[in-house]
Amino acid sequence: MDRTTGVSTATRPRPYGRKENPMTSLVIGIDPHSRVHVAAAVDELGRCLARHEVGAAPKQLARLVEWVASMGAAKVALEGSKGYGLPLARLLLAAGHTVVDVSSNLTAEERKRSRRRGKDDEGDAVAIARVALREPDLPVMDEAHLDADLKLLVDARDQLVQEEARLRNRLHALLLVMSPGYQQITGPLNSRPAFARARSLTLRARRSDPTRARLALAHLRRLNALRDEQADLERDINAELERRRPTRLLAIPGVGPLVAAKLLGEARDVRHYASAAAFAAHAGVAPVPASSGNTQRHRLARGGNRQLNRALFTIAMVQARWHPPAREFLARKRTEGKTAAEARRCLKRHLANVVYRAMTADLHQPDDQGLAPAA
Repeated sequence: MDRTTGVSTATRPRPYGRKENPMTSLVIGIDPHSRVHVAAAVDELGRCLARHEVGAAPKQLARLVEWVASMGAAKVALEGSKGYGLPLARLLLAAGHTVVDVSSNLTAEERKRSRRRGKDDEGDAVAIARVALREPDLPVMDEAHLDADLKLLVDARDQLVQEEARLRNRLHALLLVMSPGYQQITGPLNSRPAFARARSLTLRARRSDPTRARLALAHLRRLNALRDEQADLERDINAELERRRPTRLLAIPGVGPLVAAKLLGEARDVRHYASAAAFAAHAGVAPVPASSGNTQRHRLARGGNRQLNRALFTIAMVQARWHPPAREFLARKRTEGKTAAEARRCLKRHLANVVYRAMTADLHQPDDQGLAPAA
């Protein structure tokens, strides 16, 4: 394809001298980008039989879906089906195709195994297809898996909270010079009354230090606006939770609306996890085997979904302070010789099971049946 004009190019299946239908057991790998999508069809032996390249405009994506249908592929593998590949994934699902998601790490590993020199989009598409051939348990995409509304709302609120923290730090630096000892009057800069008292101090210092006063007033206006935006997003998050009704998840001690929204937004549909252990591994709270020979040990998981990990950490910290079963759990682990950090990791791993069961129960049980929240 000419990437400046968006005209698609394709190659026909290559003959291999055998009188068999090359379209059987085809897998199509697609490497999506912001301006171009490159697809490659491989057979059951991993040989590239055809390729197709289109732009990222809706009409060109529709032509790519038509090409996929004409190839009669068993499944379509997409890298980044929740990013650049999201519009195409939705079109493929609407057309009835089986779509699996391939992580960029798997693509990079497969590219190293190939004898192809360098890196290009066609080689990546072939690598994506070969990964789909080799890995039988790749995530299968559906509408629930691609539903990102709750995650978008939670992420937007998190970004506002981070922006507020930066503004409060800058305001603190300005007030230290304009009004030394201001904390005795305003208290912590974390509430609207504190903002109002800081504004009064800033107005008094406007004559002696006009530049800092002007910047401080701008920060205070933005801080109040951020609080309004956060409140709007929290209302939207609560409305989305009311629609989904995660009653058992919210019944777990330490799980409030924001933590529940974080868990649901990151996990999408809990049915995509084969077991509680798979969910724990995805959240990065399951220990990783690191054994060799006669040495049997596990190491701390540094990977996984760090947002899910953060939500489980929040629940663990709340329960460790207020929930008696969790406190007993931690005390028991300490008596077994574990450090405080190791005991907390054990609690997070246990909470992953509790959260998984709660989300599964919310999907499959009537809302009038209670679920006993365990530590």
